[in-house]
Order: sequence, then C-alpha cells, then structure tokens
Amino acid sequence: MPKLPLFAVAALLLATTGPVRAADAPDALYSAEWAWRQAEFAQVPEGLRSEPGDHLPSVTPAAWARRLAYWTDTLARLDALPPATDSEDRINRAVFRTSIAAEISNIRFRTYEAPLNSDTFFWGEVKPYAGYSTADQYRRYISRLRDVPRWFDENIANMRAGLKRGYSVPRVTLTGRDDTIVPFTATGDANPLFAVFQTMPDSIPAAERAALQAEARRVIADTVAPAYQRLLAFMRQEYMPKTRTTTAAYDLPDGKAFYQAQIREYTTLDLTADAIHAIGLAEVARIDADMQATMKAAGFSGSFAEFLAFLRRDPQFYAKTPRELLGFSAYVTKRMDGKLKDVFGTLPRYRFTILPVPDAIAPIYTSGRGGLQACLMNTYDLPARPLYALTALTLHECEPGHSFQAALALEAPARPAFRRETYFSGYGEGWGLYTEWLGTKLGMYETPYEEFGRETFEMWRAARLVIDTGLHTRGWSRQQAIDYLSQHTALSARDIAIEVDRYIAWPAQALAYKLGEMRIRALRAEAEAALGAKFDQRPFHDTLLAMGSVPLPVMETEMRAFIAREKAKP
Repeated sequence: MPKLPLFAVAALLLATTGPVRAADAPDALYSAEWAWRQAEFAQVPEGLRSEPGDHLPSVTPAAWARRLAYWTDTLARLDALPPATDSEDRINRAVFRTSIAAEISNIRFRTYEAPLNSDTFFWGEVKPYAGYSTADQYRRYISRLRDVPRWFDENIANMRAGLKRGYSVPRVTLTGRDDTIVPFTATGDANPLFAVFQTMPDSIPAAERAALQAEARRVIADTVAPAYQRLLAFMRQEYMPKTRTTTAAYDLPDGKAFYQAQIREYTTLDLTADAIHAIGLAEVARIDADMQATMKAAGFSGSFAEFLAFLRRDPQFYAKTPRELLGFSAYVTKRMDGKLKDVFGTLPRYRFTILPVPDAIAPIYTSGRGGLQACLMNTYDLPARPLYALTALTLHECEPGHSFQAALALEAPARPAFRRETYFSGYGEGWGLYTEWLGTKLGMYETPYEEFGRETFEMWRAARLVIDTGLHTRGWSRQQAIDYLSQHTALSARDIAIEVDRYIAWPAQALAYKLGEMRIRALRAEAEAALGAKFDQRPFHDTLLAMGSVPLPVMETEMRAFIAREKAKP
C-alpha cells in the first residue's frame, strides 16, 4: 500500500479528532480546511499551487452531503472566532467565508446534477492543458485515466437525477456539444489524452518514457476510450433528448432563489436582477454613443447597421491563417511588455505562452481565454475572428489581464493556501475588462477600428447585464438575446450564438465582468480626484492586484484605505 502524503494524513487526523475548536487561531482553521479540501478533491501540493493527484474526486450525492456538513460546521467555527485583528485577517476571513458560502449554496441547489454547460464539460477536465515535467506526474495522470469510468458513472448518475427533477442544461445550448466527446473515443495515439506523452521531457530517461507511453496507450484503449464511448451514447441517446426545453433559470426548481444565489456567487454583490438590468440599459446607452462617435472618426458615412455589416464582411479585418491571428495577438503582448513599467511597480517572473484553442473544443469555444500557463486564442473559423477586436481580447486574456494577473497571484506574499487558489469572477473578470479600457490610456489601439473593437467588447459586457437578466427573469427568448447583441456589437454571428448559449447555460456568470470593471474604474476615479497630481497608477494597480482575488466589497474597502494612506503622505 502506498504511503499517504502529508495532506492526506492531515485529513485523516481531522476526521479522527474533529474540526478545529473555536478557541484556535484562524490560521489553524484555514490550514485544517485546506488539508481536508485537498484530500476531498484529490489534489496534491506542487510548489505554491495544487495539481491533480492519482485519482478523480468522488461526486456522489453522499460525497456532496459530507462536504456540505463539513463546510457548514466550518463556517460556524469561523463565526465563533474572536474578531479580526488587522486588515489581512479581515481579508482572509471575507475570502474564506464568501468562497465557502458559495460552495454550500451550490450543494444545496444540487448544481452537481448538471456538471456541464455550453462550453465547459466534466469530460474535458481529464485532459491536462500542458505536458508534465516529472515521471511521477505522468504516473499520476495514468492513474487518473484508470479512474475515468468510475468518475463518469458517478456524473451520469447525477445527471439522471437532475433530469428526474427537471434540473438540466437547456437543450438548445447543447447542440453539437456531444461532438467534443468523439475525439476521446479513439483508441490510438490520435486520442487527445495521449498528446502529453508525445512531448515528454528528456529529463525522463528514454526507457522510462517508452514504458509510460506504452502503459498510457493500454489504459486509453482498454479503459478510457470505452468510457468515453459509453458517455457519448448516454449524451446522444438519453441526456440530450430529455433535457429541458425552457431556457430561464426561473424555470428551474426553486429557480428565483437559485438565480439570486448565482448573482451573489459571481458578482459577490447583493444586487437584484432588476437593478442589474437597469445598470445594463444605462451602460448600453452610454457606450452606444461612444461607438457612434468612433464610427464617424473612421470616416464611415453610412448607418450604424451598415457599419457593422462592413466590419463583418470586409477581408481587411480578418486573418488568412491561424498563425497570422496568433502572431497579431503575440505582437500585442510584446507592445504591452514595453509599457508594463509605466503601469506596475511589481512585475511577475512567471511567463505564459499563446496557444490555439484545441481543435476538439474550438467550434464551440469562446474567442480566447487566459490562464497562468497559457493564453488560448481561437483560430477556428477565421472569418469569425476580427483582428480589430484582437487587441482588446489580448489585453483582457493575456497581458495585463488574466495570465499576468495569475502570475502575480502565484508570487504574492505568504498567505493561507486557500487565498492562492480562490477566484472571484467580479474581481478577476472586472480586472480583465478594466485592462481593455486601460489600453486607451496606453496607446494600444492604433486605429479607429481597433478602438471600435474595444468598444464592441465593452458593449458586449454591458449588454450581458441586460441579456442575462432578460433571459432568466424576464422571459426573453434565445433569438431575442441574439438580436439584441447583434444590433449593439460588431461581434460575429458565430460568437454571438456561442455567447448567448453560454448565458443561458451558465446563469449570472456573465454579470461579473461589467459590474467588477465599473467598480475598479470608479475607485480609480476616486483616487485621481482625492490625490490630484499625487496620483500614480503604478501603486494603485500594485495594491489592487497584490490583495489577490477578493469579493468586490473587500476590494472597495482596501482600495479606499490605500487612497487614504496615499493622501496622508506629505
């Protein structure tokens, strides 16, 4: 029997001795919960981050009930602790409470009974984003592959339970999503799960590499591919035909409470759907005026609708090859590299790469998505990927947006482990959208068309406030949402359909971007007004990012404290 890692030992001790007492320090509570969480979700520590262990986590109702009980008790113990002693302690508690409260809410609404949406699927979580550096990591990966049938069976059982009670992904948003399973049903080296074995590092001896590759081939052919084949049959023959034909979150069991809980999770704000809808309408009107002005600056004399049609069809705005699109994005990041010193006082050492979205998911994937290791740009259907929007997209997803932000978080000051891996959409996506606007201050948009592309992206996020709340609380149809986004942005028809399906299948997530960005820009305006000539965007940005991902009310409190400190300086 293999020796248990330290985190698993900690979890066993916790299970034996009981949770941390209220009299213990907060850090003890955080450490105990983190050790339990790592064991519960099959993660192992790897430097400052976590990575998957040698099996996949249990997703049975019993496992979720166990997590609900543990986290409910943990929050009670958190509330029993003495008051926070300093700012860092207050942030830790707020992050801890908000993230766990969201987990508890999702378990109570049994969201695990629909472990997919229109662009994110549990079966896609098996494949790693990049290769590994050690033989042990490859062995853990093979071990996880062996566990795929059990994990799929548990997810399928949950999905059947969801169907039975009327809780499922809307059928209209699943069209073609079953096709993403097909590549994983292959039994040879073409299976995407084998890809990481084709780029194994030379630091692993050749004989060991060959043995690991041979073992992976056997496991994929004998165990994994058949599991994907069974999943494909389930999706096509049972799940997709039985999913709900309605689209609103309000149509789900306890739908009104569920949608409000999703608003709270993704925005970390206590706003109602009606309030968000009104904010969206006001922002759409403001940005529409900006777009009209930019259209005139471009020298276009026709109507707004004619300008959108021109942008969507003129070949000058589209890459001819995937490499051209990737190269354009890479050039934006290099231009931004030269400006970083004027924007930040602290720069991360970790570097990301730019990669195309994998072929298996590209047809139904968003235009781009950034993370610590890589910034993915979608090169599928190039006539749907306008270059005039790529500057804003690259700033948001790559640098100084998500990839840059993730690297800074990795190198943040020592904090409880949960702070390094907690993500709040309002903060993170708000920052991403803010960086698009920041590009206007840095001269990143070189033509009126690129500025219009940025405004299109801003309008896109503002329109989401109207569309998401319209779809889920006001009876909007899918076509109504598509028409609204088509009339107000220069996004391609493909992007618009994919985006609307995402809003339908992932209620409230899209609300975080604009609401977060509005608060960051408002805080910057506060700082500029209070500090006048003393305002320096570098410490402002450093302070904002150094706190890591936090709920928006915490961000506002901390940034106002920063403004007060700066104002008090002689």
